[in-house]
Amino acid sequence: MKKPEPIWTKDFIMVVLVNLFVFVFFYTFLTVLPIYMMQELGGTESQGGLLISLFLLSAIFTRPFSGAIIERFGKKRMAIVSMAIFALSSFLYLPIHNFYLLLGLRFFQGIWFSILTTVTGAIAADIIPVKRRGEGLGYFAMSMNLAMAIGPFLGLSLVKIVPFSVFFTIFAVFMIVGLFVTLLIKVPNSLSSGTTVFRFSLSDMFEKGALKIAIVGLFISFCYSTVTAFLSVFAKSIDLLNVSGYFFVCFAVTMMVARPFTGKLFDKVGAGIVIYPSILIFSVGLCMLAFTHSSLMLLLSGAVIGLGYGSIVPCMQTLAIQNSPAHRSGFATATFFTFFDSGIAAGSYVFGLFVASAGFSSIYLSAGLFVLISLLLYTWSQKKPAVADPEGKVSIAE
Repeated sequence: MKKPEPIWTKDFIMVVLVNLFVFVFFYTFLTVLPIYMMQELGGTESQGGLLISLFLLSAIFTRPFSGAIIERFGKKRMAIVSMAIFALSSFLYLPIHNFYLLLGLRFFQGIWFSILTTVTGAIAADIIPVKRRGEGLGYFAMSMNLAMAIGPFLGLSLVKIVPFSVFFTIFAVFMIVGLFVTLLIKVPNSLSSGTTVFRFSLSDMFEKGALKIAIVGLFISFCYSTVTAFLSVFAKSIDLLNVSGYFFVCFAVTMMVARPFTGKLFDKVGAGIVIYPSILIFSVGLCMLAFTHSSLMLLLSGAVIGLGYGSIVPCMQTLAIQNSPAHRSGFATATFFTFFDSGIAAGSYVFGLFVASAGFSSIYLSAGLFVLISLLLYTWSQKKPAVADPEGKVSIAE
């Protein structure tokens, strides 16, 4: 029996580490910057929220163009350039004490965050053996989910014991380490050098093969936004704020335990065997949050959401790449995350309009039921178009 090609090569490990570094930075600052804005700069909660929102809006705006930029200038080159700019700009948090300058820095970093996270995903997809892509991209996506647990925990722990100047220095140096790791990644020459003509047509912003599954991803992230945007406030409202940090720990644990099995199932049986149950489990987890009034229930809902949501996203990212030409993996990754990030932003805004009047329980219950639409959308996304042969007979396209 032929031994399967390995996933955990040196280059794959390094691109996973780079992705982990970037997302730990992202989730740490997502948690800490509003605190910094209010405690150190004397700002308001809304100003702290704007620092987060502008970064995300910048990333969403850049994402459709990032595929064209990466394919034009080369994956390895853009990985180094985007990581270098992101890392070096991280030192600017130290001298900047003006809100508007800080907004400008967040907008600028959002651009390079978008390009960097797109190119690392594309490189990972290229490095992973084709027959094990579902499993491999699942492991790659785990770095994002781990960062979701590590970042807030690390950030909130550090700001209690060190001044913000030391905090910013630590994370700037952390990103410089990420830059050195990026320099060591080897990408095959055919994949690392840019060959695409640089233009901003619709096809250079979106990959057609990835559009359908990206729409499904938008619905998933729209519902998941209720977790990222409101969990800490919800936990505080039911006197469980001190437990809320462990919600994402439970999320990460179940996701990590399930990931090896779901990835192998994806590759051997197909995407549906993972995605359909995962959507249902995700729905159950959101509904559990709606009825949470105890620490145990909060942690259990985190575990269930981690099992469901944590399995869906890497599978859908894999499908976006598999449904696209091999040389357009950067476009496919950019397309998927453009829709995915837009879902997070839109969901945070839309659910935020109703949370004050409807309450958290209604919001989570609504999200839990709304996400079931994704079952129908996923079925639609997997239907192959009917084509007519020269004799006029209709058949299903292979």
